Amino acid sequence: MRDQPLPHRSFSLPILDWVRHYEKSWVKPDIIAGVTAAAVVLPKAMAYATVAGLPVQVGLYTAFVPMVVYALLGTSRPLSVSTSATLAILTAAALGQVAPGGGAAQLAIATATLTVLVGGILILAALLRFGFVANFISEPVLTGFKGGIAIVIVLDQLPKLIGLHVVKGSFFHNVYALVTGLPHLSTATVAVGLVTIAVLVALEHFYPKSPAPLIAVALGIAGVGLLGLGKYGVSVVGHIPTGLPSLVMPDLALVEALWPAAAGIALMSFTETIASGRAFAQSGEPVPQPNRELLATGLGNAAGALLGAMPAGGGTTQTAVNRLVGAHSQLAELVTAAVTLATMVLLAPLIGLMPHATLAGVVIVYSVGLFKPADFRAILSVRRTEFVWAVVALAGVVLLGTLQGILIAILVSLVALAHQVSDPPIYVLRRKRGTNVFRPVSAQHPDDEEFPGLLLLRPEGRIFFVNASNLGHKIAPLVERARPQVVALDMRAVFDLEYTALKMWTEAEKKFREHGIAVWLVGLNPDVFAVVEKAPLGKALGHERMFLNLEQALAAWHALQDKQNASPGLVR
Repeated sequence: MRDQPLPHRSFSLPILDWVRHYEKSWVKPDIIAGVTAAAVVLPKAMAYATVAGLPVQVGLYTAFVPMVVYALLGTSRPLSVSTSATLAILTAAALGQVAPGGGAAQLAIATATLTVLVGGILILAALLRFGFVANFISEPVLTGFKGGIAIVIVLDQLPKLIGLHVVKGSFFHNVYALVTGLPHLSTATVAVGLVTIAVLVALEHFYPKSPAPLIAVALGIAGVGLLGLGKYGVSVVGHIPTGLPSLVMPDLALVEALWPAAAGIALMSFTETIASGRAFAQSGEPVPQPNRELLATGLGNAAGALLGAMPAGGGTTQTAVNRLVGAHSQLAELVTAAVTLATMVLLAPLIGLMPHATLAGVVIVYSVGLFKPADFRAILSVRRTEFVWAVVALAGVVLLGTLQGILIAILVSLVALAHQVSDPPIYVLRRKRGTNVFRPVSAQHPDDEEFPGLLLLRPEGRIFFVNASNLGHKIAPLVERARPQVVALDMRAVFDLEYTALKMWTEAEKKFREHGIAVWLVGLNPDVFAVVEKAPLGKALGHERMFLNLEQALAAWHALQDKQNASPGLVR
């Protein structure tokens, strides 16, 4: 389904669409899905808030306001919106630049400024119809980027898992600090962290539909309350304010320093949102519309910023839970938001007993899943070049930092795109015997017909100033080896021929003609034919050397051969 223009549907709220078609049989599964998703979303959101260096209640605010706004404006029915590991680590890097070691008030203002900038960028992108931008980060590069994020997050959380306090720095500094600090770890803290990880892994493996994070967090809180783990050196979250979030205003003085990071976070938020929405859309449901998704997540971030939320976006894990448990509509998200609200109002004091090691265990278990060796192997098994791009993106995140890493990921994607368009393929064609099928020369088809004196070539893609010269360099040795009388270019797969490339081809045709080689063009689409016809190349070839298809070109070749045989002195 094509994305609908924003101006045309500016007064159409997606909530009206799904409410209008809502079925009574969906109520129970939507409620169950919303409650179950909340059991997964809330512990992870609080854990990711700590990854960002923020109080745990910020995770609750992020799972509330953006969730409600998206349910009203978003186009994906199962998508569950809060924060993610990727957004958390990017947020941490951004806040570290403007509020290093800042107090709670300073962090709240910086977070509000960052989040409202993310929302504003997403809204502006929606108005400018930039939804297509999500396609500019290739899958191998995104694989590498997420793998790097996983390594960074795990390394960041390991000190909390074992009860160490280390001064953060570069990747190698952090590794060194962790290794040298091992003799000073807290045995009780390690035990809590390992139990948390064991519970999560066991539940995910044996009972995948269970609210594993909620159970792990409940066990951690119970351990503190019943076993007095605090007296053994296990640190806890501490006081969490009860009630609704307070209004926080952004600081315009921070905009200049934060907007580059906000742009990167906005891109990743949108990429994760649209990927999750598309992955879990079922047959018969509306396909997520990229520009509407930009608008919905943008408004969700902007509204959440004023109420203390950190940058938000769609999450794959929580959306998967939402869908698998039976969500049919955005009502499930509203139920999740209602559970979050109840948690803020009633359960905040209990959450304050949660061990930091428990939160670290939750983060590590679900962040490790971002690094998927199987995806790297799959890329390598198909194309080595894309595997290199994935590794470069991973190394950029790990060694240079997450914000620099996202820039490297984008740069690698653009370089990959430029490389692909600058090096278009060109195939030598032969005909399958007894048919009118022309196909590239292949070792699997050694008996295909060739026609001595006629070289059939098929270029593919857009031919323009970037790749025209490379294409010429590829054609030259083919002509040198074949020494043909006629080079026929099958142009069916060429959808555009740019002026610079056309001029270069005109000069090439002239040189071929001077060496006694004729150039024919075959299968031009109407747009390319119109361009060629108006150019000197069209005048040089004339309609007699431009053919509708390869069959016509081959018939003309046979006719030319017959004439040459009848009149040996015939000059083309």
